[in-house]
Amino acid sequence: MNTTNAVTCRKVDKIFEQGELAVHALSDVDLEVKSGGFVCLSGPSGSGKTTLLNMIGGLDRPSDGEITVAGQRIDQMRMSDLAELRLQHIGFVFQAYNLIPVLSARENVEFVMQLQGLPAHERSQRALAILDQVGLNGMEDRRPGELSGGQQQRVAVARAIVSNPALILADEPTANLDSATAEKLMELMRELNAQIGTTFIISTHDKLVMSYARRLIKMHDGEIIDDIQQDGRDA
Repeated sequence: MNTTNAVTCRKVDKIFEQGELAVHALSDVDLEVKSGGFVCLSGPSGSGKTTLLNMIGGLDRPSDGEITVAGQRIDQMRMSDLAELRLQHIGFVFQAYNLIPVLSARENVEFVMQLQGLPAHERSQRALAILDQVGLNGMEDRRPGELSGGQQQRVAVARAIVSNPALILADEPTANLDSATAEKLMELMRELNAQIGTTFIISTHDKLVMSYARRLIKMHDGEIIDDIQQDGRDA
């Protein structure tokens, strides 16, 4: 069993200044997620789950504490090094999909690989293979506006996983999907986690998503209030 930590957080705080008011979005958060884990951060709006996800992804910096991702300390890392770490090691799936409207599904999936400098033939080959894996064979030339919400989210997942990142961070990935499509998406993510061993950390308040997690971390007012193993395996 791989017991290496994909993510380690130590005493992480995040304070947002709003005029003279200081809002404690995260307070003294300790978290370890092992490589290959499938973890959900749950809690109501304002609980701190998205803020914590942004800290882990290097999209924001903590006010205090230490964060290690893929063996690298990121909380004081230079912005250029953070960008490189995200490019090489982290895939993101956002609630709003964040696809590029003028690009086809294939071109959207190829985009990260293009930034990584992969040759065109390899990019195209890998993009077509992953789109087929997520059930979008025959739709590779459609632009986002020609796809349903569920299909767009599958493109977003394909884009996140195509370069085999060590970690995928998903922020409310089912929020804009109907229940049947959401279930298919979660089945896809669990399948990819099992087959490839990619670590998933998903923020959600969707009970369906929580039911798929091997480990459920409950948050409230910026603190972790419960940490539950749901299938007996270490995540």
